[in-house]
Amino acid sequence: MAANVGAVAEAGRRVTESVGRVIVGKEDVIQLMLVALFTQGHVLLEDVPGIGKTTLAKALARSLGCSFRRIQFTPDLLPSDITGVSVFNQDSRQFDFRPGPLFAQIVLADEINRAGPRTQSALLEAMQERQVTVDGRTRLLERPFLVLATQNPIELEGTFPLPEAQLDRFLLRLKIGYPDDGEERAILRRFRADDPLEDLQPVLEAEDALALARACREVYVHDVVEEYIVALVRATRQTEDLALGASPRGSLSLYQCAQALAALEGRTYVLPDDIQRLVLPVLAHRLIPAAKMRLRGESVDDVLDAVVERVPVPVEENWAEGAPA
Repeated sequence: MAANVGAVAEAGRRVTESVGRVIVGKEDVIQLMLVALFTQGHVLLEDVPGIGKTTLAKALARSLGCSFRRIQFTPDLLPSDITGVSVFNQDSRQFDFRPGPLFAQIVLADEINRAGPRTQSALLEAMQERQVTVDGRTRLLERPFLVLATQNPIELEGTFPLPEAQLDRFLLRLKIGYPDDGEERAILRRFRADDPLEDLQPVLEAEDALALARACREVYVHDVVEEYIVALVRATRQTEDLALGASPRGSLSLYQCAQALAALEGRTYVLPDDIQRLVLPVLAHRLIPAAKMRLRGESVDDVLDAVVERVPVPVEENWAEGAPA
């Protein structure tokens, strides 16, 4: 198992270094996107325009040697515009299927909340089932399949807020954030002459990513760490500050993300620190705040921080004890 985990850590290092040639100073965000890739989940990037969300998605796709498509979501976008359509062929006298942009391994769904509910539902099937249904026929999507959806949290006019059921389908919600002074100067110098994205070469094959995803599932999770995950999730359901706590899908996502994060760190076992680092990106978008919490001006992140502070952190001398050899 150690060799498999070592392969995950080495692959993560190569991809992070490759994407880092384009994206400056966001190693933690890149690592969490790799967590989503190796957990076969999807990511919601929620940040203001111009931060580098599209560039990050393109750099990740090129580093992985994956096919990439970008979909600009608009109010008039139809489900068939993203899934594909059958067109009658006059020569063969048959209908030929023309696949839509969802038939790619990494799909950037730009401004997802600007599309109507029907189009969002079509994307939901693709995300959850990894398949699309057109004219009564189901077609499987290529693996790995990763949806990176962006959402502008500032401009909400003319948007269709994502329903809780669809938000819960996203494994992680990430915020890239503004660069600091040194990082912004590095961006200016890096893009001064040309675009480094054009010279990016694959450092990992798509087929290898699937094998590494299976290796992440081998990472050991101590019984006490499992109890800690359950305790954190149950605490979100019991606090009066939240109208709706995390679902069992949330606890499972936290469990699997912790395995992938530990593997990327080169460990064969999960630490409580892994769980604490993942609580916000894994659980925050799955929770619904209570009315009194909004009146106090608090955010879901504040409530989760309080939950982490309140739930006792387990203490063990050897977190790998009991792991398979």
